[in-house]
Amino acid sequence: MLIWPDIFDDNVRAFFTGKRVGAERHAIAALLDLSERDVVLPLQEHTDRVWVVESRHAEPMIADAVVTDLRGLVIGVQVADCLPVLIYDGGTGVVGVVHAGWRGTAHGIIKKAIAVFTERFGADPRTIIVACGPSIRGSCYVVDADVKEAVVRATGPGDYVSPADGKYRVDLLSANVAQAVSVGVLPHHIWTSPLCTHCNPGDFHSYRYHRDYSGKQGGFIGML
Repeated sequence: MLIWPDIFDDNVRAFFTGKRVGAERHAIAALLDLSERDVVLPLQEHTDRVWVVESRHAEPMIADAVVTDLRGLVIGVQVADCLPVLIYDGGTGVVGVVHAGWRGTAHGIIKKAIAVFTERFGADPRTIIVACGPSIRGSCYVVDADVKEAVVRATGPGDYVSPADGKYRVDLLSANVAQAVSVGVLPHHIWTSPLCTHCNPGDFHSYRYHRDYSGKQGGFIGML
């Protein structure tokens, strides 16, 4: 499965993968007829770090968001329930990708990635385009109070949280959309996938569904 959000212009390649393509560098390079060195993935550790790629041959860094203005590169993240987010600003030609699990969401990683667009590259948040890919949705994502409280501290109150027999359902997609809007991204510039990875285990890897299965899909974007 490949999902191509229709919110981006023709200057950018932006897509989400499913099980069939996966998220390995060689598979994405073959899909786009690129060299593997032109597919850039961070070393993901559920951090709030944003890696700005300034060189075509940069060594991978520990980060859960990547931003670049270099053409000819595709940047991506790997996920298996967490939310993949693609970001683009046509005025500056900057692209970004975010891996937003609950820890990243609780640390406001999408807000930090957008801040790199605005503070480092001079982008206007009102022109930034965001696409949120398939992820585990709130109906399937039940967490303890500490997780819920951490996400709410970063996001503010909202209907992305609901009670669930002493625990809480948290919709990370809706929380990240709220965070993006809070820093100036226009709601109609945000595209969201309706697909839940946990509800569609035939199409997507899901950590909560498969438990001991470690496959990944991903989100990828580049100015080619």
